[in-house]
Amino acid sequence: GRVFLLDFGLSKAYRSTRNHKHIPYKDGKPLTGTARYASLNSHLGMEQSRRDDMESLGYLLMYLNRGCLPWQGLRAANNRQKYEKIMEKKLSIPMKMLCEGCPLEFTKYLEYCRGLRFDENPDYRYLRHMFQQLFRNSGYTYDNVFDWTLLEKGVKSGVQTSAGTSSKNVSQLLVNRRK
Repeated sequence: GRVFLLDFGLSKAYRSTRNHKHIPYKDGKPLTGTARYASLNSHLGMEQSRRDDMESLGYLLMYLNRGCLPWQGLRAANNRQKYEKIMEKKLSIPMKMLCEGCPLEFTKYLEYCRGLRFDENPDYRYLRHMFQQLFRNSGYTYDNVFDWTLLEKGVKSGVQTSAGTSSKNVSQLLVNRRK
């Protein structure tokens, strides 16, 4: 599967361009990006790596599935206190509860991301296979028809596509079978 990211404003290399070694771990880093999707490690002031990108993607997928996240709408006197409350909520909510109503694979994905070490190579093949299995077991077939192409044509979500798959929700259709 492929994920297309459109905004690289906060991106950086995780390996040195000189020796291709993983960047060193640092702490005391400020929170960068949108607190809603920031990894727990980012809230804790740790240098970000691939594990954090993947955790952020998991939060985005939960947002797309559920329409909101449990830490949205928290109020505080200032941003620092608000970020602290968001971090506390992320720390306290079990992944199973965050992913409630979604297939188990989403819980497994987020738990996997949270369990990665800073410089660990994520097993992308394992994760891709897990979501491809979910895709097939849910009765979908890869037909190149996505919600956004249906919307461009003015077709309402939930209709049958030419290949017989139902366009139910974005996150299920983000998975494809390309290897």
